[in-house]
Amino acid sequence: MAERSTAAVDVADNSGEKSRAAAAAKATADGVDTQDGRAPDDPMPEPDGERAAAATAAAPELHSGHKLARRYRLEECVTRLDGFSSWRAMDEKLRRAVGVHLLPADHPRARGVLAAARSSALLGDPRFVQVLDAVEENDLVYVVHEWLPDATELTAVLASGPLEPHEAYQLVSQVSQAMTAAHREGLAHLRLTPSAILRTSTGQYRIRGLAVNAALRGITSDTPQRTDTEAIGALLYAALTQRWPYETDAYGLTGLPKGVGLLPPDQVRAGVHRGLGELAMRALANDGATASRQEPPCTTPEELAKAVAAMPRIRPPEPAFTAPPEYQQTTYQQGNYGRPPAHPGMTAPLPHPVPPPSPLQSRTGRVLKWSVAALLIAALGLGSWQLAGTLLDRVNGDSGNSGPTQPASGDEAPKEKPSKPLDIRSATVFGRDPIKPADAGKAIDGDTGSAWVTLEFRGHANFGNLSDYDDGSGMIVDLGEARDITELNVDLYNGKHKVEVRAATADASSPHALGDFPQEIVKLGPFKKINAKLDTPVKTRYLLVHITELPSSPGGYRGGISEIKVFGRAD
Repeated sequence: MAERSTAAVDVADNSGEKSRAAAAAKATADGVDTQDGRAPDDPMPEPDGERAAAATAAAPELHSGHKLARRYRLEECVTRLDGFSSWRAMDEKLRRAVGVHLLPADHPRARGVLAAARSSALLGDPRFVQVLDAVEENDLVYVVHEWLPDATELTAVLASGPLEPHEAYQLVSQVSQAMTAAHREGLAHLRLTPSAILRTSTGQYRIRGLAVNAALRGITSDTPQRTDTEAIGALLYAALTQRWPYETDAYGLTGLPKGVGLLPPDQVRAGVHRGLGELAMRALANDGATASRQEPPCTTPEELAKAVAAMPRIRPPEPAFTAPPEYQQTTYQQGNYGRPPAHPGMTAPLPHPVPPPSPLQSRTGRVLKWSVAALLIAALGLGSWQLAGTLLDRVNGDSGNSGPTQPASGDEAPKEKPSKPLDIRSATVFGRDPIKPADAGKAIDGDTGSAWVTLEFRGHANFGNLSDYDDGSGMIVDLGEARDITELNVDLYNGKHKVEVRAATADASSPHALGDFPQEIVKLGPFKKINAKLDTPVKTRYLLVHITELPSSPGGYRGGISEIKVFGRAD
């Protein structure tokens, strides 16, 4: 496993083994919760969890410069706790920074840490910080994971203030969807704290320590889905209020006043988005009770993800533009050009602007004036002649007793309703093995500068000729309800793709296979941009932008979708 996982890069080859985006992924901290360079005193409540007693085995006495497997050079110890230590290290084989957890092989948690790391590595979801190696050798157990130097802990982000509603929406949406995928594979986190959430420079959120953080600390739970859901609710609460939703201070955040219980976010900070505040209360351990709506609680990440998707879409704030500086006249425009400065001791004369000579007083100007006058006279004569001809035609038509040229008021054709942009509720990646599902929202965010981008495939434009992508890939957009579609615009990423657009039936519910989209809107062909106007409106709720072949890139074949816009009849 060691050689296979550490050699993974963001390329899918013809052998069928897919990458975990490790070429672009590196890790920002040790993957264990740290606070001000040390481990926190477990402020995250665990109502249904357990913590094993502190291990008696001492942490391995290693030093900077020590090499593991003649490959990983330890550089800086960032955590030393409960008999294990965590390091920033350098992978000298691939020349990249990595994180390493170390503990003795006879540590009571060593077996559990190895099992958790290997299970997490098999998930291969890019929304999680990836485990690259899990090895036992020379009386040591060590786990190697990504290191993301361009990412920032949520702890540091919240230190500067609460998040904007759109950013908080992205946080809860991405984290709940990622944990839904993890729990489907039987993996729980049990340690989702602000220091376990990383925000990358592109605005995406990555989760570190899946299963491994809990194994290192000996944490278990009889209700892992409820534990992770409550933790996501605490993250959302902190993002909205910059307060930790418990009585203890933690992660650089002030806790709630003692003895008052769990206050709704809008009672802690003014101006909190109402829908997000209610969502946080439904996820936290208050039986889902809210004073205004009494909605049922969310007890699993999947229920929370569905509740987020059902909310009205929160748009990003408008960018602020700086006003240009006020226009300053030149010295010539002010009438001071060429004037000598006043003699010292003398009062300067008042400025008297000298207007420049009119350009039309020259010989060239006079010729230009006569030319323009001649053109105007010719235009007036031509217009008068056309007007006279029109009037004569009308007189002749009336004398011939011809019928009216305009239809009677009762015979007017009904005007078609104009088209308007339709709101897209959500977008999901199509295919048996969805590619970067966390980035699906970039295809409908209204910004052509962001895009959902596929992995890079080698050898064949049809997704590397891999069996997992026999049906290609693409994007399914959900309009929320069946609408009459009249026009579709799709901006594709990185050149011409072989693509088609298909529609599901009007009564379809959750279509996911190619056969669920029987109606062809845009025929399969090479496109870089699709601008399709339909002769006859198509009534549907779900559209599929189906990509079968990718354009070439420097390392193989890679494509994607920058933006999808759908237009329909106005109500």
